[in-house]
Amino acid sequence: MKIQSILLGAGTAVLLGLGSVTAQAQAQPTENAEQLYDENCLGCHGSEIYTREGRMVTSLDGLERQVQRCETALGLRWFDEDIKDVAAYLNHHFYQFER
Repeated sequence: MKIQSILLGAGTAVLLGLGSVTAQAQAQPTENAEQLYDENCLGCHGSEIYTREGRMVTSLDGLERQVQRCETALGLRWFDEDIKDVAAYLNHHFYQFER
């Protein structure tokens, strides 16, 4: 009985560890994100919008929603993954929100 508990506990720890690694990997922007940002975001504004005082975006979810609003306004027709990638890029370089 004790051996089963120990094995179950160890297995759970491994799975939780893998989940953390996966979440961290997903939070990293892809090369595609930088290209999408360069080609579509810089045409409307520079990076000062992300670093100004009183900025409107205050969370990672809010950042993803704002990227989606910009994507929709520009009629870009990005995939959901593109929106998340660009939000991750902006978060990595400017916002530093924790997931």
